[in-house]
Amino acid sequence: MNASITYQVQDGVALIGLDRAPVNALGQALRAAILHACEQANDDPAVRAMVLYGANGLFSAGADITEFGSPASSAAPDLPGLLQRLTRLDKPLVAALGKLALGGGLELALACGYRIGEPQLRVGLPEINLGLLPGAGGTQRLPRLIGAEAALGIILGGTPVSADRALELGILDRLADSAATLLYSAHAFARELIACAAAARPPAPFAEPARDLPAGFFERYRAEHEPRWKSRQAPRLAFSAVQAACRLPLEQGLLREVELFRQAEASLQSEALRHVFFAEREAGKVPGITASITPRPVHKVAVIGAGTMGGGIAMNFLDAGIPVTLLERQGEALDRGMAQVRANYARSVKRGKLDDVQLEQRMALLEGTLDYQDLADADLVIEAVFEKLDIKQEVFRALDRVCKPGAILATNTSSLDVDQIAAVTARPQDVIGLHFFSPANVMRLLEVVNARETAPDVLATTLRLSRTIGKLAVVCGVCFGFIGNRMLEPYAREAHRLVLEGAMPAQVDSVLTGLDLNMGVFSMLDLAGIDVNFMVRDANRAAIDHDPSYCRLGDELYSLGQFGQKTGKGFYRYEGRERHEDYEVVALAERLAGELHVQRRPIDDQEIHDRCLFMLINEGIQLLDEGIALRASDIDLVWINGYGFPAHLGGPMHYAERLGLHKVLAGIRHYREALGDHGEMWFTPAPLLERLVAAGLTRIQRI
Repeated sequence: MNASITYQVQDGVALIGLDRAPVNALGQALRAAILHACEQANDDPAVRAMVLYGANGLFSAGADITEFGSPASSAAPDLPGLLQRLTRLDKPLVAALGKLALGGGLELALACGYRIGEPQLRVGLPEINLGLLPGAGGTQRLPRLIGAEAALGIILGGTPVSADRALELGILDRLADSAATLLYSAHAFARELIACAAAARPPAPFAEPARDLPAGFFERYRAEHEPRWKSRQAPRLAFSAVQAACRLPLEQGLLREVELFRQAEASLQSEALRHVFFAEREAGKVPGITASITPRPVHKVAVIGAGTMGGGIAMNFLDAGIPVTLLERQGEALDRGMAQVRANYARSVKRGKLDDVQLEQRMALLEGTLDYQDLADADLVIEAVFEKLDIKQEVFRALDRVCKPGAILATNTSSLDVDQIAAVTARPQDVIGLHFFSPANVMRLLEVVNARETAPDVLATTLRLSRTIGKLAVVCGVCFGFIGNRMLEPYAREAHRLVLEGAMPAQVDSVLTGLDLNMGVFSMLDLAGIDVNFMVRDANRAAIDHDPSYCRLGDELYSLGQFGQKTGKGFYRYEGRERHEDYEVVALAERLAGELHVQRRPIDDQEIHDRCLFMLINEGIQLLDEGIALRASDIDLVWINGYGFPAHLGGPMHYAERLGLHKVLAGIRHYREALGDHGEMWFTPAPLLERLVAAGLTRIQRI
């Protein structure tokens, strides 16, 4: 038998184990081995039923993504052909699903006549997250198994469901008592099928998937969900495939699914999303950080500052079962912070994400204190106080006095010099930057700032811990703003300047959201707080003081106390969270333009796009050249997960490659000439960009 498969026969049941570590990805070799084993069992008179299972516990995490777009994906047997053959076997085939059955793994299970799972199993069709749709029968067999409406939720949601939910929907026929008894239970299930002479494949529960749907269902469904799809193609293609399942016989529906899958696979959006998929796996590869480094133990965490950020940071560790001590200077602030954490969990209970017992378990892990001495036994301390260097240095002096040797001291600064913070301690090797994004208990991104003297085991520990708390860690070096906020500066600078020159804030935001960014610059600043953005800018004042127009509109709004949503006025006027254009802001921009001698004129959308995004891209390329970012794809991850750049564009670096690096460079040079003093001051192409274009290279990389 092939090395990818284990095979044995017990009591007339062929037990066929998928054995392709680590996740039984359904590449050509495993597909061929499955086909060979099933054909062998089908032809063996001693075999009366078959069980397909994961030899190492996990069933299958899906297709081999490295094959997409290559000849290997269609090498015989291709996945659709394999599964079609499995549906035509003469004997019952039971899929025993352990741990994961995702994408092609679930499609493999759907091609089996019967399915049994274990309690911790998760099943799903996450192809939508790669800009694809299920291409091996998922859009056709799942609606026939559980109905079209439920199938749309699984396929378009892209999020795995639990074993209990899969049983409730009808994806599973049975649930084993435990993972340990799954194969035993699957074997017993197969023996029952033999005993009752069950059909190799039972009739589909929803032979007509749209049978119970009301008239006009698909039209209403599309109208309700399409606004959330924005310009993404994959949801529309997947929706069409499920419609085909309701309108065409199975054989024709499968052919239509393949057509739609190939259309998605060839799209720029899917290429971008696959780039993001691999970028996330590359991000964890840090030079010098190897498996031989022993991470430090982290059994207890302390957080300095019980505000929104500090409380959110604490929740990450509480969710992972790690005790947290929350420190504040004043009892009232501490009480407020503790109450806010409880309120956040209470909202999760109300939404059905937690139950009351889980809420109390988490709160039992949280204790508050006003005394630094209570942090003496913490393994990791994260400072989350006001964004001022002298305040943070004062905190680190105190931590240096009370924390035990070997404790990791982390700062949550979003822009300040971590080396200067570390320098006030006698243990700079234990200091690192951990920049959480707000809300910290929700946002997935964690910028890990590797300071000049940070010890390798400190970096290794924080990377391991980031996985424990469900964060995507991106490592960067020390500079003002790190990756994300340093790139935000020129992006926001051009947005501000465009409004001085004659654009409306809503026009600027509309161009950016038209690209599917979650928010435009000005709505983002209003949400984050104009005061917060001012403080970050003010900390870097020496680098921008030579330009009196630099974000001047934001500075004026700050001086007027108009901080955005929280004050009801910022770049927009707010009624609750409803945003309205504010013509007082336009008048303010006109006045400032006059004082600064900035000529106002009509601004077209293309200029807004190019000036904001080319400056964003240019700064990212400069960060890569300086070694602040390890790779271009890390920059993409920061902006997708921290700033709402659309994943289906692949992030700003991937987007630049799609536009053409020569076009980006030509645009920067054009505006350097066209914008006079402002262009001369700010539109300097990154030397790396110039080198890449001169060398005829199309990918952003260090050379």
